[in-house]
Amino acid sequence: MWTSLVSGTVVTVQTNPTARARALTKVYGAADSRVVALDHVDADFHTGRFTAIMGPSGSGKSTLMHCVAGLDEPTGGQVFLGDAELTGMSDNELTALRRDRVGFVFQAFNLLPTLTAWENIKLPLDLAGRSPDREVAKKIIEAVGLGDRLHHRPNQLSGGQQQRVACARALITRPDVVFADEPTGALDSAASAQLLGLLRTSVDDLGQTVVMVTHEPAAAAYADSVLFLADGRLVDELSAPTADRVLDRMKNLERVTL
Repeated sequence: MWTSLVSGTVVTVQTNPTARARALTKVYGAADSRVVALDHVDADFHTGRFTAIMGPSGSGKSTLMHCVAGLDEPTGGQVFLGDAELTGMSDNELTALRRDRVGFVFQAFNLLPTLTAWENIKLPLDLAGRSPDREVAKKIIEAVGLGDRLHHRPNQLSGGQQQRVACARALITRPDVVFADEPTGALDSAASAQLLGLLRTSVDDLGQTVVMVTHEPAAAAYADSVLFLADGRLVDELSAPTADRVLDRMKNLERVTL
């Protein structure tokens, strides 16, 4: 939702979230081995916002992200990216949608060792037969701070630099949404802060939509809001998070689920 002033009148315009889940359910196994990873979850991920997803181990946070990103098929419910419903799409349709409209940053950097940093960054565009937008590429390269390392291969870069390459690769296609799954898990504190700052900058300066799964309160503090899951259900939400407030909510959740 956003507001604008037209002829002295404030007009409120309703807009759909970039991504949303409705009654999302994911069940693994059957009978005695049946596990409900997601239990009728409703969640909205708004345009130009940074959302963190948190919860105790086994709460369903990564499953939620994977289902919303089209990486995993839900058992029930609906997932939308804009006006497109992912549930019911064929594998080929999902592959095309993820390639054209979704960016991913994982804990593993997943860079090709034979390609330079720049070649890894523009790889999704090469695979789609598209050329980089020069202005967008310039902004992203400036944001990741790797202008002097673009011709280096991954083994010539630090872990933090490799993860920033992976983040730039996720942004270069100008996706509708970037999903980040524990992106700082393999990084030290300084490199983590650089990456999280980059994700924050992509939202503030590039208008990007970011959804991040994390177990670290300090990482969640970079987000605009935090969704908390427990036992496969959305149980809480926190706006304008700080590390201390997130930690307090997590402690409460863990006490409840013990």
